[in-house]
Amino acid sequence: MTKLAPHSYLSDRAQALAASKIREVAEIGMGQTDVLPLWFGEGAWATSPLIVDAAVASLRAGNHKYQPNNGAPDLRDALASYSNGLFTSALNRENITVTPSGMQGLMLTAEILISPRDRVVVLEPGWPNLAGAFTAMGAALHSVTLAPKAGRWSLDLDDFLDALTPDTKAVLINSPNNPTGWTMTAAEQRIVLDHCRKHGIWIVADDVYTRLYRHAKHAPSFLSIADPDDLLISVNSFSKCWSMTGWRLGWLTAPKSLAAKLGQLTEFNTSCTAGFIQDAGRIAVTQGESEITDLQTKIATGYAIAADRLSQFDRVQFIQPDGAFYCFFKVDGLNDSFAAALEIIDKTKVGLAPGIAFGTQGEGYLRLCYAQPEPVLHDAFERLGTYLG
Repeated sequence: MTKLAPHSYLSDRAQALAASKIREVAEIGMGQTDVLPLWFGEGAWATSPLIVDAAVASLRAGNHKYQPNNGAPDLRDALASYSNGLFTSALNRENITVTPSGMQGLMLTAEILISPRDRVVVLEPGWPNLAGAFTAMGAALHSVTLAPKAGRWSLDLDDFLDALTPDTKAVLINSPNNPTGWTMTAAEQRIVLDHCRKHGIWIVADDVYTRLYRHAKHAPSFLSIADPDDLLISVNSFSKCWSMTGWRLGWLTAPKSLAAKLGQLTEFNTSCTAGFIQDAGRIAVTQGESEITDLQTKIATGYAIAADRLSQFDRVQFIQPDGAFYCFFKVDGLNDSFAAALEIIDKTKVGLAPGIAFGTQGEGYLRLCYAQPEPVLHDAFERLGTYLG
């Protein structure tokens, strides 16, 4: 009998997927003791007891059964009200699909929009999983670069619009951006929305960091300016703002015309999101605003520490972010960020994400998540001083 190599069974799309460089670094670091893990986009703090107690109460009350594909009606209503309050939008439950994580929401979005070889425009540097979901569906990606300009991360809007050709199926916009913290202005969003309306291009807005904006209660959002039937899908998550990364709960905001198909795709992916987790999410979104403001205060403190300490390293070039909770900094003489991240773990016991994980434009950079308690950050920068100083 001929023995086939394992990869010969795989689809072309599966074979095209690349391993996460962030995960590769983390897997190595997790096997060592005394490593400060600043590689993932994850705050250090536990989920609020308010939210935990809601999940426990739901379980004890017997919420153990299948749920509607698009999510529990009460959570969908709560999420529509939450968005309407923030963005003065006019949403209702038919615009909301609950998903078991923001990542699953991205996959559903890619599944509902993309056919093989569809042109999709993405920003770089960018979170690799965002583009990866669309690559998995066979999209042909075209990158537009975010670049430092006059002390800020900047998008050349003319170049961006030129990339949004009439044959483009979708554009992926993560704002505030992971890893740079760049944030699209309201004026830029209006121009992009008008352009996409003209050419029939879908906007996929990764809004996970919308509430983690350094200059206001929330970052500018397409939801504030879009009509209900615009070609816009907003992807969001409970992970960051409510410190619920391990709960796996998110939601999509989309035209009502997509609701039935999103439900069908959910049926064939996960069937539904667990009811007790949805109950916890409803409490988070209706009673957990103070959890967000508390997190905003904590990460503002973390940012102040990180920005001050990075400014003391002569080899480091750091551009202030407008949002999210990362420092994305360039290091003079660093040509292989993956190798550097491994060396930093070995020499300093601090885990950072390599810039190359965010695309070729990220090479030479490292990403540090500063959503950490003050003592952890002070310890991390003392250790990093031996490498970056």
